[in-house]
Amino acid sequence: MSDLPEKPSTASDPWQKLRDLTRARIGLARTGNGQTTRDVLSFQAAHAMARDAVHMAFDLDGLRHDLAPAAPLIVSSAAPDRTTYLSRPDLGRSLAPASKELLPRGDWDLAFVLADGLSAQAVMQQGPAVFHACRRALPAWRIAPPVIALQGRVAIGDDIAEALGARMVAVLIGERPGLSVPNSMGVYLTYNPAPGCPDSRRNCLSNIHLHGLGIDEACVKLVWLMREAQTLKLTGVGLKERAPQLWAPGTPEASHQTIAPTPEKRDTP
Repeated sequence: MSDLPEKPSTASDPWQKLRDLTRARIGLARTGNGQTTRDVLSFQAAHAMARDAVHMAFDLDGLRHDLAPAAPLIVSSAAPDRTTYLSRPDLGRSLAPASKELLPRGDWDLAFVLADGLSAQAVMQQGPAVFHACRRALPAWRIAPPVIALQGRVAIGDDIAEALGARMVAVLIGERPGLSVPNSMGVYLTYNPAPGCPDSRRNCLSNIHLHGLGIDEACVKLVWLMREAQTLKLTGVGLKERAPQLWAPGTPEASHQTIAPTPEKRDTP
């Protein structure tokens, strides 16, 4: 693609100003009754990136490194391989029986599950940063070791949380790739998770990626939801997200904002 002509200037292409504001394909040029070579190749490249994202596997060594000093546990769903995972969504929602034995049961306030979903690269890029930010913001919470779930879908978090004995689970999962973003991550938060839990009992943060919901803003929203869920003892349709706005860097308000840590719990004298 290096031999393709330069992008047209704004002066010769009035649509360019709008294209700079969105990743959507708008105002595409044409040559005769067809699209230009640049736009056709760009579409084909985006389609290839989306397909590659679906089939890409976790870099487990890289994830272990990025999650340190936490030591992640690695489990698998009931789907034995990627082909089965894509054709049998139900198997991706259940934990493989052998994996249950790898999860230490304890008195956990919260568990994090990093599931590949339909874009492992999304979780590799955004997942560890979200995990670490939430841990810093919740120093008094008992947080289980992070769990990396292979061939996992959202509901696998219910099985994992039940095996761990966690009262709340946050599933960080790769979302379905699109033609503009192949690396978008979603977070699904569930209070009192259990197998068979309906999606109406979950809160979701979606489109976490470089050009969408930023990691800092996602963490502010997620920590707010976690604290509210612990207070109200619920998630889902009964919990509406009203997290404070995260101001853009450089604004006067930004200098005062932070993900405030929860005060340490103290024993009553």
